[in-house]
Amino acid sequence: MENKRIRRIGLLTSGGDAPGMNAAIRSVVRTCIGNDITPIGVYRGYNGLLNNEVAELNARSVNGITSHGGTMLYTARCDEFKTEEGVKRAAQNCRYLGIEGLICIGGDGTFRGARDLAAQGIRTIGIPATIDNDIACTDYSIGFDTAANTAIDAIDKLADTMQSHERASIVEVMGRNAGHLALYVGLASGASATLIPEKPVNFESDVIEVIREGHYNGKRHSLIIVAEGVGRTNELAEMIKTQTGMETRVTIIGHIQRGGSPTARDRVMASRMGHFAVKKLIDGASSMVVCYRNSEIVATPIDEALQMKKDLDGYMYEVAKDIAI
Repeated sequence: MENKRIRRIGLLTSGGDAPGMNAAIRSVVRTCIGNDITPIGVYRGYNGLLNNEVAELNARSVNGITSHGGTMLYTARCDEFKTEEGVKRAAQNCRYLGIEGLICIGGDGTFRGARDLAAQGIRTIGIPATIDNDIACTDYSIGFDTAANTAIDAIDKLADTMQSHERASIVEVMGRNAGHLALYVGLASGASATLIPEKPVNFESDVIEVIREGHYNGKRHSLIIVAEGVGRTNELAEMIKTQTGMETRVTIIGHIQRGGSPTARDRVMASRMGHFAVKKLIDGASSMVVCYRNSEIVATPIDEALQMKKDLDGYMYEVAKDIAI
């Protein structure tokens, strides 16, 4: 049976912002227009959907946004949408606005909202966008590459002054309770040690002994990367100073990792995912997440995606440890 032609597609960004979201928005809007579909921008995520904060978009609405970080549609948390009544009202608003399909850009929380709306009869597709890269169903999430490069650029600058003063530098990067970003940054920046939530941390053996051995072999400065899910950076700094005598500084890069102009990889991946999401809605799909797996863009059911657990890249961790001598 041929699917009924879809005429209006809504799109929103929800949860934490990530560089590349604007490229995804642009791709969705222009793919809609190219297929004679009206794109409806929903401002401030599910909160905006509950309050009818929407606007019809056109090709000029998204002109020049690809190079900008953040999201032109804004993002907000919404406790009301987490209730059954809130979801039902959001679905009613979609029907009132003539939104026949909704593309939701964000992380796991965004996908749970999309799943709940699909249960109310609103066709939904999720696009993964989070600097943490912790969405299990996809090898890559929009924003990860930009965040990693932002952190690496900051660390390279820190390394210059740490080397000049023969200090130890502890750098905390984001990632919530996952270590994917920290591990990637640690390997790329040549860290002496990388501490992540997925691996048991022993400050004495994993850090202090590594610094001592490096100092014995002529190394006069050390870089330690700590994932925010590990924390305890100030405690570690005091331990390094007390047990090695090395002056130690702590730098928490923080939310700067979420901003800035997206890298080429994030722009291209976001554009591909946005285009794919619209095509899936045209084909009649619903309650799916767009994923990048085995170098291909594919779709996975949201229920299945939310049940999956993303493991750390064990080989990358082994490489990071082996070449940190």
